[in-house]
Amino acid sequence: MRKELQTNLQYVDLLNEWDPFNLTNGGYDTEIADTIQAIHELDDYDELAKRIQSIYDFSFEKMIPLEECLKIAKELLVIKANDACSI
Repeated sequence: MRKELQTNLQYVDLLNEWDPFNLTNGGYDTEIADTIQAIHELDDYDELAKRIQSIYDFSFEKMIPLEECLKIAKELLVIKANDACSI
């Protein structure tokens, strides 16, 4: 369980650094929680990118370009893969 918590914290750090709307002081708690849930459900970059795009669009009513979402989705799934490999 501790490993999963550590991995989730890596997701949180990465998503806070991403800051797609330049909020600088965070403000993405709900979106990060929803994104982490999506990471646990999905293993496909494209599907995860679309889910991330839709999560942030729902909250901010602004569409993040899919290319940006794909980039962050790949980084998140690399963390997930590394976690799975280190058991």
